[in-house]
Amino acid sequence: MLSEGVIMSDKRILVVDDAAFMRMMLKDIFVKNGFIVCGEAQDGYEAIEKYRALKPDIVIMDINMPNMDGPVALQEILKEFPDAKIVMCSAMGQESHLVEAIKAGAVEFITKPFHADRIISTVTKVLK
Repeated sequence: MLSEGVIMSDKRILVVDDAAFMRMMLKDIFVKNGFIVCGEAQDGYEAIEKYRALKPDIVIMDINMPNMDGPVALQEILKEFPDAKIVMCSAMGQESHLVEAIKAGAVEFITKPFHADRIISTVTKVLK
């Protein structure tokens, strides 16, 4: 199932989304495609804590979350870890937020509803 024949079994992903079902869906996609989901977070504060503790290879982070949203968490993580690879995800119609996130340092973005092939190809590209 891996795109372009790339083996990513040692790549660790942190999944950040306030919706448990979205985290579960993403985790399922990643695990089925040979990635390791090393952690999950439900808001920006938790994302920063988990990033510090786990040092994942890549973060998939929702834009709209309670307590601290994705763009703020993105900036905080990048202040401490300038080489962090963070892919932002957002619902259709929120493109302006994605543009802001890219300007703030996100390496890529994915729009909801998710398509497994698009997620895997984006993550694989970013990790190369």
